[in-house]
Amino acid sequence: MEVKILMVCLGNICRSPMAEGILKHKAKEHGLNIFVDSAGTGAWHAGEHPDMRATQTAKKFGVDISKQIARKFSEKDFDEFDFIFVMDHSNLRDVLAQARNEKDANKVKLLLDLDEPGSNREVPDPWYGEDDGFTAVFKMMDKACDAFVKSLS
Repeated sequence: MEVKILMVCLGNICRSPMAEGILKHKAKEHGLNIFVDSAGTGAWHAGEHPDMRATQTAKKFGVDISKQIARKFSEKDFDEFDFIFVMDHSNLRDVLAQARNEKDANKVKLLLDLDEPGSNREVPDPWYGEDDGFTAVFKMMDKACDAFVKSLS
């Protein structure tokens, strides 16, 4: 059975595309039958490729996210995905506000809780920072995705 995972951030051009790419890469390495996608809670960047800094950072770690296209999260994503991992508390609130029931809400978790359950930590938004912020964020998400892959084994 294929497991479907959705990564969600604000604009779907930095954190969630990198998280999508990381998990796809790990799934391929481990021979896992998973489908990964990403979305943003806002539609400002819908139809755009990831931010160049995110693309360059992912490439530095052997992950290609250059072909991804941003889209907005929608209520139908609750029907399509088994897990919805959000990057921060604002994304968590925005996604949970669209949940139709408890089943929908139970699919939504902070990504970094995978690595440190109950830590309630956020993936910082590197958009306004320097390029080094992208590397730090990539490494945080990489560790969380490792924990998720391990949980599927």
